Amino acid sequence: MNLVYSLFLFDLVGSGFWWIILVVTQTYLFTGLFITAHDSMHGSICKNRKLNSFIGRLSLVLFAAFSYSRVYKEHIAHHRYPGTEKDPDFSPQNQRFFPWLGRFLIHYITPIQIGFMAAVFMVMQYVLKVPVPNLLLLWILPALLSTVQLFMFGTYLPHRRPHNPEMKPHNARTQKKNHILAMLSCYFFGYHFEHHVSPRTPWWKLYAVKQEYEAGTLVDHTGLSNSMPKEEGE
Repeated sequence: MNLVYSLFLFDLVGSGFWWIILVVTQTYLFTGLFITAHDSMHGSICKNRKLNSFIGRLSLVLFAAFSYSRVYKEHIAHHRYPGTEKDPDFSPQNQRFFPWLGRFLIHYITPIQIGFMAAVFMVMQYVLKVPVPNLLLLWILPALLSTVQLFMFGTYLPHRRPHNPEMKPHNARTQKKNHILAMLSCYFFGYHFEHHVSPRTPWWKLYAVKQEYEAGTLVDHTGLSNSMPKEEGE
């Protein structure tokens, strides 16, 4: 609803700074779409595999037309080889934020995806008559900001070097315990060590895993069969 209002009803002219609120809101919602797709890859949305996969695929299409099968395959490798040269999300040669982000984007964005998004942009501009400033500021910009947010809290901060003993065996660190900040920053995704230890725990329960970690009672539930169920159709 926020995106529909932003594109079709909101008038940027004379809106003051209200558009910033819409951008922040839509960025957070886009991030939630990807988190939903991520949880579907771990079989955490529902027990029905077909429905679980459908929700994940739909979420990635709505987010930015990503290929669910491709992202799923790469995410398996990420959990199998976290923070190593075999991890597709990791940047062993350059640990600086922007070069790593650039590598990350180049790896996941495809020409087909760009073409599809361009086609949607043109349909909204020429057929649905959505103003170009609305498309750029209230749709494209939030999608880009959401990607940066996901990269920051799901890849860069938890997996960057140096890898200390507390991060083993997943080469992942965790955000300091603050459930409100963790929720606002990236749907508890900053509790990243906890996610790697208990990968099938959905995002809305990661706070409980964090409490187990703080209490020293956290049990490692890793193992590929447990963390990444087979994609529907395999």
